[in-house]
Amino acid sequence: MAALDQKSPNVLLQSLCCRITGKSEAEVAHQFQYAVRVVGSNYAPTIERDEFLVSEKIKKELLKQRRESDAALFSELHRKLQTQGVLKHRWSVLYLLLSLCEDPRKPSRVGSYGALFAQALPRDAHSTPFYCTRPGSLPLSYPERSGPGGSQISTSMGTSGISSLGVYSLNGPTPTPQPLLAGHPPQTAGQQLGSRLAWALPNTSALAPTSRAPLGPPPLSTRAPRPRHDGDLTAEVGEAALVRDILYVFQGIDGKFIKMSNTDNCYKIDSKVVLCKSLRDTSSRLAELGWLHNKIRKYTDSRSLDRAFGLVGQSFCASLHQELKEYYRLLAVLHSQLQVEDDQGVNLGVECSLTLRRLLVWTYDPKVRLKTLAALVDFCQGRKGGELASAVHAYGKTGDPQMRALVQHILSLVSHPILNFLYRWIYDGELEDTYHEFFVASDPTVKTDRLWHDKYSLRKSMIPTFITMDQARKVLLIGKSINFLHQVCHDRTSPGKITPASKSTDSPKDAAELLSDLEGAFQGKIDAAYFETSKYLLNVLNQNYLLLEHLQAMRRYLLLGQGDFIRHLMDLLKPELARPATTLYQHNLTGILETAVRATNAQYDNAEILKRLDVRLLEVSPGDTGWDVFSLDYHVEGPIATVFTRECMSHYLRVFNFLWRAKRMEYILTDIWKGQMCNAKLLKSMPELSGVLHQCHILANEMVHFIHQMQYYITFEVLECCWDELWNKVEKAQDLDHIIAAHEGFLDSVISRCLLDTNSRSLLNQLRAIFDQIIEFQSAQDSLYRSALEELTLRLQYEERKKQRDSEGEWGVTAEQEAEENRRIQEFQETIPKMRSQLRILTHFYQGIVQQFLVLIMTSPDESLRFLSFRLDFNEHYRARDPRLRASLGATRGRRPSNI
Repeated sequence: MAALDQKSPNVLLQSLCCRITGKSEAEVAHQFQYAVRVVGSNYAPTIERDEFLVSEKIKKELLKQRRESDAALFSELHRKLQTQGVLKHRWSVLYLLLSLCEDPRKPSRVGSYGALFAQALPRDAHSTPFYCTRPGSLPLSYPERSGPGGSQISTSMGTSGISSLGVYSLNGPTPTPQPLLAGHPPQTAGQQLGSRLAWALPNTSALAPTSRAPLGPPPLSTRAPRPRHDGDLTAEVGEAALVRDILYVFQGIDGKFIKMSNTDNCYKIDSKVVLCKSLRDTSSRLAELGWLHNKIRKYTDSRSLDRAFGLVGQSFCASLHQELKEYYRLLAVLHSQLQVEDDQGVNLGVECSLTLRRLLVWTYDPKVRLKTLAALVDFCQGRKGGELASAVHAYGKTGDPQMRALVQHILSLVSHPILNFLYRWIYDGELEDTYHEFFVASDPTVKTDRLWHDKYSLRKSMIPTFITMDQARKVLLIGKSINFLHQVCHDRTSPGKITPASKSTDSPKDAAELLSDLEGAFQGKIDAAYFETSKYLLNVLNQNYLLLEHLQAMRRYLLLGQGDFIRHLMDLLKPELARPATTLYQHNLTGILETAVRATNAQYDNAEILKRLDVRLLEVSPGDTGWDVFSLDYHVEGPIATVFTRECMSHYLRVFNFLWRAKRMEYILTDIWKGQMCNAKLLKSMPELSGVLHQCHILANEMVHFIHQMQYYITFEVLECCWDELWNKVEKAQDLDHIIAAHEGFLDSVISRCLLDTNSRSLLNQLRAIFDQIIEFQSAQDSLYRSALEELTLRLQYEERKKQRDSEGEWGVTAEQEAEENRRIQEFQETIPKMRSQLRILTHFYQGIVQQFLVLIMTSPDESLRFLSFRLDFNEHYRARDPRLRASLGATRGRRPSNI
């Protein structure tokens, strides 16, 4: 047991104290206790490559020399140097300046352990451990340091509720420190742990005068007043006690005299405390730092555990933690300075110890940063994802370069998840947005046939303000195109072959560099991926799925562009469509369609197109004929159904029915003209019909003129112009959305200008009424010719019998036969006034409807329709009959120059 005791660390440490001091074990009791504290401390006798600490030491040196203005100037210059980014090794330059300003005659930074142990220990060294100066306070220790292997040594932060500073080390491990003194041998782990207190000792020497103060208790005349510990608040409180309380308040912990007031939401000094006004005001100003710290810490603590806050929110909290880490490092320096004064029991003098005024100077920059962070926290309340990034970006629009640099740093961390979402979307087509933070939304319930239109959309509230709407639209299109190729076109080409992926934002630094050049590198990446992906998709649709050929087929068949096919089809269908609609069979009509295809130039079309052409029968109403229910159909499926949607095909069906009806009117008028031409010579022998036939010719010519002008308007001014505009847009289209938009615009324009929209309902009703009058006129003229031809046949037969009997030598007719013939002729002549009256009524109704139609189109906002009215009434026949047309024409002519 004796051998084991001799090898125990305590025995060895006690022997080391005796050997250094040359005293017995009883005489080195105090030094042994102090050595135990040194071994258990967290100080490291190394050079910490920390720019912040070196800059603070330079400020201390300037304050020691009472050069407060130079200290403030140095702080300002250091801030500017940080924002410029000219120097990469600012720590080395600052450390060189600090080394040059030190007096070479000063004692070594590490000092002599013999002198350290020879000094008297504080009275409470045996009762107050180093790391328990106050329950619930931040320990007098430093943030994590890097070990020799680069691993971080996290130091506990006591029971204050502040997590280990290792949590906030987002910049990675600090460089491995080198020994401070040249030729210093490598230390073992025990030696490193035992010598860490020496790292803080230069703080005291830096603040001490050039001639070092003697060791041991200072004179009572120079000792700073300390607060009383007997709970008596009636005695006047010294500044040193306030400094200790302020350091607790900086951490958000109530001090003995300064406590948090829940009613006023601020830190206040107890009203019972006897304190001069200047110290009270200075303490209140310093306590604001603790209130700001609490505000930020409350936000991060509440949000860090909220998983629904998302990756962007967690990045925001991490950036706040990173800023708080720098703040905690300053507090560690302040605490170590205060602890060194207490531990050594040495008074450093009024000009060297911690005071409220010095705290004001030291905490000026941290206070500005915490104010910015607190305001940013308020501004970002209730936001997440891209909306949170927009709030941070908007807050960075300030003229203060330091504040702008701080916000830009936070923005680089916050935007890092968004840019990762973005690059996975545009290069792989993958969208893993669990908490709905990205500005591209996906609806998993949408089926494949509606993938392009409905599955993916933009969350406009989540679009960051540093991304324009045009960029967001391109980002949406890129990923949507990749998924469309894979899921709808079944294209197995990997996204990497479509768009070679460039370097993504692997770190917040990469995100910061990208955000600094939004109109350059970022825009270039988006444009490159957009053009490559869209070009590949359009090539697949045109080459593999014949998109443009299908578009031309719609124009030829559903919009009656294939003239020979339509005319031949109408000739073949005439007998079938004249029958009642209920007697039609689709297979019969399909056979007629195939016959028309084989007999015209349509037979040379692609088989893929011809097999999609079909016949469709509309819903039958009572009294409908085949003309009313017949329609051509075009089957679409697969990727081309994305362009030719159900809504588009319903528009095509409406336009086809309108054009088919107008074509039928042209077909009817052609038959009317042919009947008139064929029967004109036959009915010359019936002079009583000349007036009626003349009236038929006049009305037929009016109808032919109207239908020809309408056909010209529909065919050339509507269909051809709109088609030419569509084709130009399709050839210039950069993505599928451009083609879809151009196609939908084409159909909308055709629907509107063909009078099929809701605004032209009255015009369409008038036009249909005109079509009905043409059909009724055909029936009336057919009835007239049928009666006239029957009468002509009977008269010719009568004359033939008469000639035959004459040739036989008999009387031509008997008196009874002649009387019967005259009676029949008289009856026919009595029907002529009825025919004339019927034609007059038809003419009246027809001209009245045309007149009303002209009034409507003359007041139309469409210029083409107004010009159509001039052609329809080219001789001003209707204008002379209706004063409304004169007024409308005058208003139109007066309005035309302003339109031009």
